[in-house]
Amino acid sequence: MNTLVILAHPHLETSRVNRRWKAELLKHPGICTLHELYHDYPDGQIDVPREQRLLEEHDRTILQFPFYWYSYPPLLKKWFDDVFTYGWAYGSRGDKLKGKAMGLAMSIGDKEQHYRADGPISFTVDQLTAPFQASLRHVGAIALPHFAVYGASFQMTDEQIDRSAEAYVRYLKK
Repeated sequence: MNTLVILAHPHLETSRVNRRWKAELLKHPGICTLHELYHDYPDGQIDVPREQRLLEEHDRTILQFPFYWYSYPPLLKKWFDDVFTYGWAYGSRGDKLKGKAMGLAMSIGDKEQHYRADGPISFTVDQLTAPFQASLRHVGAIALPHFAVYGASFQMTDEQIDRSAEAYVRYLKK
């Protein structure tokens, strides 16, 4: 199965987790095609035909990003708005994503125990990513279980980050 990883981090150079995940992916050539939105589109002008071609060429897509303010970075939202077009992704003839698997790989700043109904956030990550799940259903794609590391804003040790990178590669190999 060929996998496209779309990395959407607005400040990758200062990220410990996403930068380390990227480095780990690069150690495993052939595991995926790595595509960096903020690197390729610093002006926010997305090449829609190119993005649609990339999605069509891959069986599975993983969106990798920091989960903050209970959502994803603005360029990734714009990517959805621009790329998932009527007649291509949905509508009477829009079937290009039908049956394709898509998932999320997120670095989450807060602690895992805060993402519970009885926690200070009062919502689970699954609840907060419901719009993503609904979008995938709308276009006929298959939602994969998400991959997440919690506590990224706290002082994670290098060893913890390394273990998360190794776990991320295992997730992609499934």
